[in-house]
Amino acid sequence: MTRLHSLHAAGALGASLLLLACGGTSSQAEEPAAPASNDEAPAHVHPHHGHQAGHHHSFADVERFAAIFDDPARDAWQRPADVAAMLELSPGLTVADIGAGTGYFLPHLSPAVGDEGAVLALDVEPNMVEHMRARAAEAGLTNVTARVVDPADPGLAPGSVDRVLIVDTWHHIEDRPAYAARLAEALRPGGFVLVVDFTMDAPEGPPPAMRLRPEQVAEELGAALEVEQLTEELPRQYVIRARRR
Repeated sequence: MTRLHSLHAAGALGASLLLLACGGTSSQAEEPAAPASNDEAPAHVHPHHGHQAGHHHSFADVERFAAIFDDPARDAWQRPADVAAMLELSPGLTVADIGAGTGYFLPHLSPAVGDEGAVLALDVEPNMVEHMRARAAEAGLTNVTARVVDPADPGLAPGSVDRVLIVDTWHHIEDRPAYAARLAEALRPGGFVLVVDFTMDAPEGPPPAMRLRPEQVAEELGAALEVEQLTEELPRQYVIRARRR
């Protein structure tokens, strides 16, 4: 069964950064290669979670990976404030961050929905979820709920969310059309999914064989949702928005 690891900080920051959102499934779990030093991480691991079948990495050492995934240098290409703006959040909305990893986007999502709203930080890795709970408590993000979810199911009740954010993670989901159908059911009227993933030539991100072209992502989401590719530019990523029909 494929594991969807969630580390939002996609890719190698500089020459040796992990990519954020990866999950993986494999009958034989594969540990990440040992870094050259305490400050380096294997370039083939991404920051968000979600892994292709046969490529599983352990993120049990959360503190080690948090230092990589939440490196301020990531902001230059991930542009979290711009991504949050694309969600068109407002007070009272409920947003689900799937593959939330270390909670990289939480400081941007939580204030945007306010005390009346809710942020669901979802990940398949229990250690990451515990990390996000502690992070939210320390930062006073009282509208954040972090929980463990199944790799094949976001665990969202029908009509329960207004926005879904999936950063650097979609390429790790195994049965993506079926997952898209679950997301469509979970959306409220007017709601949408925002998928942010790596371009084919981005210096950060998963190996080329794991990358998806935006046309493929649009097709996978389009079976259940109305899809458009946004023109807002991120340096190394494309953005697909998929609205409830």
